[in-house]
Amino acid sequence: MALIESEAHSHPMSEGALLDCFGPLYRCSGLYRDDVLLGFTIVQQIVDEATLFDICVLPSAQGEGLGKLLLQQVIADACSHGAQVLMLEVRASNMAAISLYQRLGFTEIGRRKAYYPTAEGREDAVLMDLRLEHG
Repeated sequence: MALIESEAHSHPMSEGALLDCFGPLYRCSGLYRDDVLLGFTIVQQIVDEATLFDICVLPSAQGEGLGKLLLQQVIADACSHGAQVLMLEVRASNMAAISLYQRLGFTEIGRRKAYYPTAEGREDAVLMDLRLEHG
C-alpha cells in the first residue's frame, strides 16, 4: 500500500499513518490482479457516518476503471454497515477524481481553503458527500 501511495500521490501518507488504519475503526480493502495489489481503499465509520480516507490506484493501472470499481465497493460496504452518508475530501486540482465522485452521486458540500500542500504552495480540499439509500 505504501508503494502505491508513494507512486500515486505527490504528498503520500506515511507508512506509519497507513499502519494506523489497520485498527478496529477502519475498513481496508484491496483490488488484486495475479496476486499484485493494484489499488486500495481505507474507510472509517463511526455510527452511521462513513468517511473515505483514501482511495488509491497504482499509476500503471489507472484509466482501467479500477477506481470506479473500488468506489462502488466502498459505497456498497458502507450501506451494508448501516451508514447514512459517505464523506470524503479531495484536492481541488484532482479533476479526474472529482468527476468520478460526481458521476457516482457525490455532491460538493464545502471547501477547506489552502488545506493541501503543493509544490507551489497550497490548494483547497473539496468536501463531498453521498447520502446513502438502504433498500
